[in-house]
Amino acid sequence: MTDIQANQIINPVSATDGAGVKLKRSIGVEPNYFDPFLMLDEFGSENKDDYIAGFPSHPHRGIETVTYMLAGEFEHKDSAGGKGRMTAGDVQWMKTGSGIIHSEMPAMTEGKLHGFQLWINMPAKLKMSKPEYHYIDSDKMAVHADEDKQIKVIAGKYQNAEGPIKGHNVNPIYFDIDLKKGKKFNFIIPSTHNSFIYLIDGEIKIGNKDHDKVKDSTLILLSRGENLIVSAVSNAKFLLLSGKPIGEQIARGGPFVMNTKQEILEAIEDYHSGTFVK
Repeated sequence: MTDIQANQIINPVSATDGAGVKLKRSIGVEPNYFDPFLMLDEFGSENKDDYIAGFPSHPHRGIETVTYMLAGEFEHKDSAGGKGRMTAGDVQWMKTGSGIIHSEMPAMTEGKLHGFQLWINMPAKLKMSKPEYHYIDSDKMAVHADEDKQIKVIAGKYQNAEGPIKGHNVNPIYFDIDLKKGKKFNFIIPSTHNSFIYLIDGEIKIGNKDHDKVKDSTLILLSRGENLIVSAVSNAKFLLLSGKPIGEQIARGGPFVMNTKQEILEAIEDYHSGTFVK
């Protein structure tokens, strides 16, 4: 069994999105694409001016967006009539498929907002499928807890804790892990998957080879293998994400990700002509 190591350590870059929300972006910059993952943003601030403008109405096609809230509240509305409020610990997993227009706005005027948005690519055969939602309330999320760690399972399975996202084409793993100082997290990952860790707080060591210090808000791309061992140098909180690569050509155009430039132009035309939402 091959041990998984830290393959590349990346510091996110500061960016803005939506109507000026300040965030830290890693996937989507360097690397631009880590198949099947297209983008990873961490947004978080106690200053309302950094987030209050939110993400007004905008379109998506050909991707899945996964929003995970750690603190604060967001209100979601979309062109299909869906709406809801996300609070701390909640997840919204949206398959945009053929197209949806939605907004995500802070449902708060002060206090701390903290969360993540992940973009996952969709294969060509699913890009024009009907949009689909999975809402995961915090109190319904599967959790494994022992003396060393706590693991919230959004997708995949850890021992008896299994996430609600099943039958997905990339067989995703999405864990939120709290690991105590001096303890280890050990997990077997399919060798076919591309995997990464996003460290939120604390300091960790990955695998059995020396690597640069990894502390707070850092993206770590992992090598292919099966046996993942993460050691906590201090109390640490991190996300583990893993998925089977799709292996198709992609074309990107803002909120649209398709397979060809022509398909991007068609998405833009559909949006401006009013035929975007099927």
